[in-house]
Amino acid sequence: MRAPIGHFDNARPAPDCLDELTGPVADAVRHWAGSVPVEEIVYVDTDPEWADTATFVEHYGRELLEQSANCVVVAGRRGGETTLAACVVLSTTRVDVNGVVRRHLGVRKASFAPMDTATGETGMEYGGITPLGLPGGWPVLVDAAVADLPYVLVGSGRRRGKLLVPGKAFAELPGAVVLEGLGVA
Repeated sequence: MRAPIGHFDNARPAPDCLDELTGPVADAVRHWAGSVPVEEIVYVDTDPEWADTATFVEHYGRELLEQSANCVVVAGRRGGETTLAACVVLSTTRVDVNGVVRRHLGVRKASFAPMDTATGETGMEYGGITPLGLPGGWPVLVDAAVADLPYVLVGSGRRRGKLLVPGKAFAELPGAVVLEGLGVA
């Protein structure tokens, strides 16, 4: 199935846009090993002012909200140890940090990571963090609703640009675990 690029005049296969991506994301695309052909991951160049999902869908079309996902970095703590993880949920939901995330990570307390930690550890820009190219060893918690979509619009590692990624590709990312109920209304 081809990416739904009708909304975008400047959508191109991500392997053709490596210079537009941050280093970690470009490396993930360059070394893609999933069952989904890497050419099915599409880069869409956008204005950085439209990076936030609400602004993005206002500009490109409200119907994209149902295909959009957010990737947030969480920090779980237990006994003085901190575990960083990424959570990918539909943009119409929020991450169940104190329930599903805390239990899955086996931590006493979980919260959203501070912006400087999220950007410093991922090498990505705040507002553009994506699950492609995250540090090795990180858990990548993916809501089942994201993995079930034919295509998902997610950050590209920068505020400028988005990626259209087949939903099933998220389940194949290093460290990925698909969880029911990760995203809640």
